[in-house]
Amino acid sequence: MTLLVLLGSSGDVVLAQRGFRGDFGGGSGKRIAPEDLKFEMGVAAIPDLQTFAKLSYKGTDVGRDPYLANLQYVKFLIENPESDQATLYFMNTGNYRAHPPYMGMVGMNSRGAIRGAISFQPRMKDAAGGTGLYVFDFQPNDAFAFETIKYVRDTLVEGAPFLKGQLAYHPLRGGMARYEADKSKYEASDVAVHLDADLYGNIGFLPMNAGESFGRLRVMGNETRSSPRDIMICQTLPNQMPRVAGVISEERQTPLSHVNLRCVQDRVPNAFVTNAMEQDAIRSLVGKLVRYSVTADGYTLREATKQEVDEHFSKFRPNEPLVPSRDLSVKVIKPLQEIGFENANSVGAKASNLATMHTFGFPDGMIPDGFVVPFSFYDEFMKRNGLYAKVDAMLSKKEFQQDQDVQQSMLKELREQIQQGTLSESMMVALEKIQESFPAGTAIRCRSSTNNEDLAGFSGAGLYDSFTHNPDEGHLAKSIKQVYASLWNFRAFEERDFYRVDHKLTAMGVLLHPNFKGEQANGVVVTDDVLYESQGNYYVNTQVGEDLVTNPNAESSPEEILLGWWKEDGHQVVRRSTDAPENKTLLGNEHLADLRDRLAKIHGKFRKFYGQGEDDQFAMEVEFKITKDGKLVIKQARPWVFAN
Repeated sequence: MTLLVLLGSSGDVVLAQRGFRGDFGGGSGKRIAPEDLKFEMGVAAIPDLQTFAKLSYKGTDVGRDPYLANLQYVKFLIENPESDQATLYFMNTGNYRAHPPYMGMVGMNSRGAIRGAISFQPRMKDAAGGTGLYVFDFQPNDAFAFETIKYVRDTLVEGAPFLKGQLAYHPLRGGMARYEADKSKYEASDVAVHLDADLYGNIGFLPMNAGESFGRLRVMGNETRSSPRDIMICQTLPNQMPRVAGVISEERQTPLSHVNLRCVQDRVPNAFVTNAMEQDAIRSLVGKLVRYSVTADGYTLREATKQEVDEHFSKFRPNEPLVPSRDLSVKVIKPLQEIGFENANSVGAKASNLATMHTFGFPDGMIPDGFVVPFSFYDEFMKRNGLYAKVDAMLSKKEFQQDQDVQQSMLKELREQIQQGTLSESMMVALEKIQESFPAGTAIRCRSSTNNEDLAGFSGAGLYDSFTHNPDEGHLAKSIKQVYASLWNFRAFEERDFYRVDHKLTAMGVLLHPNFKGEQANGVVVTDDVLYESQGNYYVNTQVGEDLVTNPNAESSPEEILLGWWKEDGHQVVRRSTDAPENKTLLGNEHLADLRDRLAKIHGKFRKFYGQGEDDQFAMEVEFKITKDGKLVIKQARPWVFAN
């Protein structure tokens, strides 16, 4: 069985065809009835989606109608509407994109003719709650009574039966007043209405990450253990997920979650599909091998063969081992102010990028002060405790190579051995001095910073763990060893193994700074709109308090804002947080203005550091907090990994 969802384009609201009004008399050509048209001119009826697609146009050659660029649409004409002589034409819009010359070509009397367009809104919910909505609209200044709108809807559905239950009226600026006057009639009828305000709210499909993959379609449950060859259907997106072949979520998700960041990095498809498990065509494929594809225009699921699956994974995995860069020459713990962008090979990109932002001239306290424990400390620790030899023994065991359960068990044992290991006296003294340099009673945040994350082509989001060392926990070495142990999490090991990364050359640095407590909000922003693909906007996700955007609670949803690059562009609230007071936003105007200023500099500076030109596809992903006293703090910046 194959499920095919044909989606038109970006999901932007489609404006009606602009053109001459219907008052310029009859056509000059010979009269051609719609049933006599050659297909290259048009048709009298559209029996199915495939025919609609063949008649439609989608591209940039839209003449005086720039708002139709890259949208899939078919134009229509109704001659002598609401009469016994009514005639419906569906134009072959791929060949003819303007109503007036088309009318002349078919010899139509244009007086009183209704002209409009049917376009596909790929991300909207249809009347039944499924994905994909067709909308019809007219000239921007046309205003028709409810009775005429219902007549047009019924006429279009009669001519294109596949639109039944999926077609909504989209009033444009000229029709809004009449729609409001007739609103009670619409509410009492079966005529669906799509308003511009529904653009971000009534969404039924979002392509979180485009791609194609193969695997076994499974439903995630409490006892479900996924594998790299599984395509998982989740009701809500989990906070963490091992490597998988693809993801479908029934609840709307954020592109900045660790799960989606891994999908982007791993180049596997991920989409929000409303009511996915209520669709027979999806449910019937559960447990079977499938091909899963996500594009900006929609998604497809079909049954696949084992040969297709095996061939896909043999091509997808790198052929040669990857050797991460590791500089062990730095032997001392350094303050952030003494670290630069060029020091990533000795302390990790997470630490070096944070240190680099200290040079951007931001207000005091906006970038946390702190220290970095270099890779050499981890390397010395592993050698001192004979842990590299234990890693070699583990990796060489046949049962470890072949059994996921054995892998998880042996990795857990290794992590326990790391946490029980000892540091040299000189390392203990160095860490103690750093610990004592923080004000008394300070909880110290110990953050992973490896040579296998936050890179230009590999984010490593969510692979490793960070810990807070509280004042009553004794020597800082306790939390340092916990961070070291996280290098051997199953999810991190599995990711490195897939990319053939040399495990023993992966190194852990540790970023140290005061822990934040009681923050008002925390968020993540990308310096481009990576979800809705609008132009000239930052995409901002924010959660209340300590509910992380990257690892949100299942019951919560973040605040989404499109923040204009320029002050005069303002901002648009796409979705409010479920945890925010009614009609309130988590970020005030002063916070948004502050963010805009900082993001411009972060984007521009790092673009140059990473050697990217103004025309290159580049964006930075920035994590921030609003502290308990309302101050903006930027805690991380890394390159956004665009899907290839």
